[in-house]
Amino acid sequence: MPEEQSKNLSETLFRKHKQAKETSALASYLPSSVELLRKKREEEGFAWYRNLRRLQWIWQGIDPVEQEEVLARIAASKHSRTVDTWLDTVMGYHSGNWTFEWNRLGMRHQQRAKNNEGEVAADEWFNAALCYSIAGYPHLKNDSLALQAQNLANTAYQEGAKQTQYVVKRLEFPFQGKKIIGHLHLAKTDTPKPVVIVSGGLDSLQTDMWRLFRDYFAQRDIAMLTIDMPSIGQSSHWSISENTSILHQEVLHQLYDLPWVDHRRVGLVGFRFGGNAMARLSFLEPERVKACVTLGAPIHDVFVAPDKLKKMSKMYLDVLASRLGKNAVDISSMAGQIMAWSLKVQGFLSSRRTKVPILALGMEGDPVCPHSDNQLLALFSQYGKATQIKSKTISQGYEQALDLAIKWLEDELSR
Repeated sequence: MPEEQSKNLSETLFRKHKQAKETSALASYLPSSVELLRKKREEEGFAWYRNLRRLQWIWQGIDPVEQEEVLARIAASKHSRTVDTWLDTVMGYHSGNWTFEWNRLGMRHQQRAKNNEGEVAADEWFNAALCYSIAGYPHLKNDSLALQAQNLANTAYQEGAKQTQYVVKRLEFPFQGKKIIGHLHLAKTDTPKPVVIVSGGLDSLQTDMWRLFRDYFAQRDIAMLTIDMPSIGQSSHWSISENTSILHQEVLHQLYDLPWVDHRRVGLVGFRFGGNAMARLSFLEPERVKACVTLGAPIHDVFVAPDKLKKMSKMYLDVLASRLGKNAVDISSMAGQIMAWSLKVQGFLSSRRTKVPILALGMEGDPVCPHSDNQLLALFSQYGKATQIKSKTISQGYEQALDLAIKWLEDELSR
């Protein structure tokens, strides 16, 4: 019965979006770029439009068996697809559609949350939020199904916050006539805590970060403040530009007003594009930041090599086009535009070093964040360090990288 109820609720919520344009068809490209993408698709032969982050999602809390069930239902669908060879491009909001299947799993966790209480219920709510977030992945603008899923993720996160023993505060930081929305997570509120500002990439939401707090920061009595990157999630009112750290810098300035955190002990953690923003902030605000960790962050290389941009998956190109607000995309001119996002081109990695110690982590063979980017970052940080996680241990790579990062942060924040 609960499964049936969930399904009905999901169908009701999304009924008016049944004919919504399928995610992979949202970005439009100029004819020359369309031809490039067609050739790429034929040569590469990938079975999915989306980059499947199986290991990351499992680490964030998705059950591996449930994940494979969802992907199998999507793969086995007999419904029409936007691109026949891409399994996750089923059109219409029904079985087999990416958003539908992940929402269905989210509803299952939501039902379990309602049948439990305390920390078990909280974890189910946070798990539901993660499923809804993946349902909207990669969160392109004008993707009506994704926006609905994001609303579900936010609601489930708030419900989890009410149930957990930990303190989760939804904060609003006024800026440019709008509000930057963040979530402050605390194990206890007896004294002001060291705080780490955490940000994901351009295709993930701040509601994905619960496990990072519960399993890492809470154990060390360190507060975690999550902020979305400009152009996505709660920060979608702002567009992305080369000033990737604009929102985080403003939040950093307003930390003085928060009684629960020690503004003299602030760390930064950035995943993917969030790492670019956090590294940038370490150069702009060396007096306010004690330590920074970047994980798989694009810093320079991919922004200044047009050929590397052309090798990116269509999903990544769609994400960039969506964040830039482009309607008809020309991949070559987009390559010229994102050159300004390189921290080296901006002049940060050329002369003066920051006194903020930066730990730059990357996976071996990562095309978005080559080891040279991390070495460059470490070189311009006084106590910087670049570490590469070997790809043969990629299943433990995430855990390994985070264990290393959090231990390192803890040491730096306690100095």
